[in-house]
Amino acid sequence: MTDVQAAIELIRRGADELLIESELVDKLKSGRSLKIKAGFDPTAPDLHLGHTVLINKLRHFQELGHQVMFLIGDFTGMIGDPSGKNSTRPPLSREQILENARTYQEQVFKILDPAKTEICFNSAWMEGLGAAGMIRLAAQQTVARMLEREDFSKRYTNNQSIAIHEFLYPLCQGYDSVAMKADVELGGTDQRFNLLMGRELQKHYGQTPQCVLMMPLLEGLDGVNKMSKSLGNYIGIAEAPKEIFGKTMSVSDTLMWRYFDLLSFRSSAEIAALRAGIEGGRNPRDVKVMLAQELVARFHGQQAAVDALSDFEARFQRNAIPDDLPEVRVAVGEGLPVFQVVKQAGLTGTTSEAMRMIEQGAVRLNGDRVDDKGVMLTAGETVVLQVGKRKFAAVVLE
Repeated sequence: MTDVQAAIELIRRGADELLIESELVDKLKSGRSLKIKAGFDPTAPDLHLGHTVLINKLRHFQELGHQVMFLIGDFTGMIGDPSGKNSTRPPLSREQILENARTYQEQVFKILDPAKTEICFNSAWMEGLGAAGMIRLAAQQTVARMLEREDFSKRYTNNQSIAIHEFLYPLCQGYDSVAMKADVELGGTDQRFNLLMGRELQKHYGQTPQCVLMMPLLEGLDGVNKMSKSLGNYIGIAEAPKEIFGKTMSVSDTLMWRYFDLLSFRSSAEIAALRAGIEGGRNPRDVKVMLAQELVARFHGQQAAVDALSDFEARFQRNAIPDDLPEVRVAVGEGLPVFQVVKQAGLTGTTSEAMRMIEQGAVRLNGDRVDDKGVMLTAGETVVLQVGKRKFAAVVLE
């Protein structure tokens, strides 16, 4: 295998689509350090593992010797990209954006090599573009072209409003690639329209068009919806070590492999060996522990990973939770008291029995005794409930 073939194999790992591979091969064969772009609108102060799918791929490019341009969309964040939603995302204030951007910079260097990373703000060129420049930029595309974007098309068909400024977002993202002279841009599959806009605008401005690498959207703890803080199905990289560890251990054995492919820095060969081990009879929980420790160590250090495992063992394994833990699903909507979840999970026959067991200290939630029967559980997580010494269930909250 040549160096270029090996590089393409690493770049393609976990990716959904690469456009256009032959062009990227030519860029790699040139031997120069490529400019790798990924943009993040600072719409929330904390990053979660879903965000790190792209950041991990940026790290792969750094390992291959290329320069990463981590773009913070402080200008585009004030526009608000719908990103596949059927409504306008509220724009943020300048103050909110700058504060969120500060925390982003603190967090990304837990993954990226600072020496091979350039932090960019698109206000640096977008504010200088001015009204006349924005009009010239807008003249590059038609309304019909903008309506090819799926979420715009749906809203137009359903007579839902589309603000004029929303059409500017794909143009601004595309112009970022022009200003940065990007060789490759990374984005989620929901960003396809915007990513390809960069190619079109680069051609218009006489540049070699960027290649586009689209990464899949990471499912959250529920295994169904995209990881999102608003859905509560996320693992935040700034969360406490035991929270990261415990949440990782709560994902299903099937979803675990998705997390390995998109989040682990282990090689594909190592992951394949782990799969083979489970097929040969190894306990999946042992392998999931390896993933949980890897994630904790990345964001909090190796000792924190050791301590998180010890805490997990104390709270779970020493309470004799069985390996063949039954899984049940409970619809909790916007929230349901824990005693009702206990009953609906089939761990007690009635709600009154569930309340009585809590009062007696016989109910545990994720290994911790439940003292308040009014504790609310919300959708987007998987929790372990225990009643007495022998009744257990992994409860998927929906």
